[in-house]
Amino acid sequence: MCHVLNIERSGFYAWLKQPLSAKAKDDNRLLGKIKQFWLESGCTYGYRNITIDLRSDGEICGKNRVYRLMRQANIHAVRGYKRHPGFKGGKTNVAAPNTLNRTFDVDKPDCYWVTDFTYIRTYEGWLYVTVVIDLFSRKVVGWTMKSSPKADLVIDALLMAVWRRRPKKKVLVHSDQGIQYTSSDWRSFLNEHNLEASMSRKGNCHDNAVAESFFSLLKKDRVKQKIYPTRQQARADIFDYIEGFYNPRRNHGTNGGLSPVEYERQYYQQLKDV
Repeated sequence: MCHVLNIERSGFYAWLKQPLSAKAKDDNRLLGKIKQFWLESGCTYGYRNITIDLRSDGEICGKNRVYRLMRQANIHAVRGYKRHPGFKGGKTNVAAPNTLNRTFDVDKPDCYWVTDFTYIRTYEGWLYVTVVIDLFSRKVVGWTMKSSPKADLVIDALLMAVWRRRPKKKVLVHSDQGIQYTSSDWRSFLNEHNLEASMSRKGNCHDNAVAESFFSLLKKDRVKQKIYPTRQQARADIFDYIEGFYNPRRNHGTNGGLSPVEYERQYYQQLKDV
């Protein structure tokens, strides 16, 4: 090879033994931390969230440098699988007006919640997952997982949210017009717990974009292309994602790069300091 390149063999081996430059050494050091934060995220973070983690750890670096290093090392965020096209809701029973009207930026907790459900594949069949999200912090405040998409699937998740948050004022709860949310049981539960219904317009999935975004993250971050052997294993993994990663650790651009738990902690701390 040395003769082909027209260089001396001794010069080639001397070049191989040259020490790395200071910049190359620092890139290697930073790449080690990048891999650490990427693995801690379950191999789901892209360069933007990795940059946030690095800066929180005291590193002074730009996202372009992080992008370059991740690209060179073939480190990238994992993509999720597409939504299953087979499940469709029934005929609309009683729909509520779209009171939320895409007011996704909220300055106080427990004023606006959004809810929706999705389905996860297992070899035992589908597992239906419902979440209730506080728009203030994007925190999942209620959830449930069942083998059937009946009305109690969505009501139990909302019940958990009420128990956990104990809102002192009326909360607007936004959903789509699925049959679970237009049922008499759903309306009765809202009335009994001082909750007000809001619903997306028919065929407008963007009216509930925050809930849709959460499920996209769940499938990209954790579920990916896998099929769980049992519903119980799927429940355990999704529980770990919500309570062990998403709520306490996942960075959110709408929260200034903070996790939902940290964003709420800082909010309540500021109230105490006033």
